[in-house]
Amino acid sequence: MNLRDTIRTIPDYPKPGIMFRDITTLLGDPRAFRRTVDELVQPYAGTKIEKVAGIEARGFILGGAVAHQLSAGFVPIRKKGKLPHTTVRIAYSLEYGVDEMEIHEDAILKGERVILVDDLIATGGTATAAAQLLRNLGAEVVAACFIVDLPELGGAAKLRDMGVPVRTLVEFEGH
Repeated sequence: MNLRDTIRTIPDYPKPGIMFRDITTLLGDPRAFRRTVDELVQPYAGTKIEKVAGIEARGFILGGAVAHQLSAGFVPIRKKGKLPHTTVRIAYSLEYGVDEMEIHEDAILKGERVILVDDLIATGGTATAAAQLLRNLGAEVVAACFIVDLPELGGAAKLRDMGVPVRTLVEFEGH
């Protein structure tokens, strides 16, 4: 099975020139979903991982499954205003402006080994901000894992430049 074949590409979404990589088709395929989680987990099986942090929203689906397989806790990283308890926040740049994400201030204990998970890495703005947010709480960010990498946009390289190892399963050219 080629995981790439289970990912639907939607041209010109959400705007002209963008090739949207839709993983909902992968998630809906039981064999592909299982293989994806197994491949994301494999390098860390048997190692000490206390938490898996998932970036809203598809990172919640993948992160929960990865956390389960690693017998680790799961921590959601959410858009501003979505978490009910005291939070720590970070601002990050988007293609057209700035956004913020947050995490509960007590979600990570200093020194905990954490894996960051999301569906796709493109420009890296969200992922690098999430990694910094975890570090601000004292986490050791062991790795960042994604199904899809768009290497031309440089996001994975930005994470590596921060000293965060990156694991991706599929690459696509373009945006």
